Amino acid sequence: MLPKFSSRVFLAPMAGVSDPALRLQCKKMGAGLVVTEFTSIHSIIAKEQQLKENKKTIQEFIKYSEKERPLSVQLFGSDLVALEKAAKIVEPFFDIIDYNMGCPAPHITQQMAGGALLQEVNLTRQIFSTLVSAVKKPVTLKIRSGVTDASRYLFKEIAQIAEDEGIQMITLHPRTVSQGYSGNADWKLIKELKEISDIPIVGNGDIKSPEDAKAMIDETGCDYVMVGRGAMGNPFLFEQIIDYLKTGTYKHYSLKDKLDSFFEYLHLTTEYDIKFSNIKSQAMRFTKGMIGGTKLRPKISSSKHITELEKIMNNAYTLSY
Repeated sequence: MLPKFSSRVFLAPMAGVSDPALRLQCKKMGAGLVVTEFTSIHSIIAKEQQLKENKKTIQEFIKYSEKERPLSVQLFGSDLVALEKAAKIVEPFFDIIDYNMGCPAPHITQQMAGGALLQEVNLTRQIFSTLVSAVKKPVTLKIRSGVTDASRYLFKEIAQIAEDEGIQMITLHPRTVSQGYSGNADWKLIKELKEISDIPIVGNGDIKSPEDAKAMIDETGCDYVMVGRGAMGNPFLFEQIIDYLKTGTYKHYSLKDKLDSFFEYLHLTTEYDIKFSNIKSQAMRFTKGMIGGTKLRPKISSSKHITELEKIMNNAYTLSY
């Protein structure tokens, strides 16, 4: 059984972006579900072995906070033995096990993982069956529509197999693997998936504003919406979408609010082992749209440590008034 979600707006898993500090911010702002950055099943197995020797658990590797719940962990990799083992390792710590069949990155698709699996119907069935029988927690799926434009309807057969095998919710990002993040997400495909499915469907792709979220729900009938790049440096979007769906209005946040939010993010990072390069990238995202932001970003980029970054971002307050 899926957990109860506090809202219809979810945060997408994004490598190097949806770290525990940002997830916590988005959760505070109303995200009904947050998902970890996707993690290789082989890394989980290797890490667990090391951690066990030091009497530690996988929590040391996939960092999270109890305040994020319900929390979903996203896995990738197609080796069935490793998949079963990894799923059993993470199950005690997470509320949902999500499987990635959407990543378009070549280094992932080349290892028969992510979006490449959309072409492998038999293997996909085995993956779903293995996952669902390995764990008692609900298993969900994130997919793209197809691999190339010619195969953009592959998602329909995959979704049917997923439902047959006991997958409890599907997120569709209606771009093909070859599209990457270019062009527009074809929301019509979300509507088509919703029409043939008996399980909840999450729409994902091109939600940058509360108006976008409402338009997607109205056009597709999807049960939930998942926000990815729109939430980068902008955790306020969750609250805004929730308010807009409820009342038709929402609060507008100033650039000063965004800077305050970055410092809250920075404070949260002290509790987790987040790479400094990732923190700098988040700082860049929080300055998007800011007057003088283009001058600020090279300084952020060349900063060497947290203290220097804090100083640069503190100076940014003068630009935001």
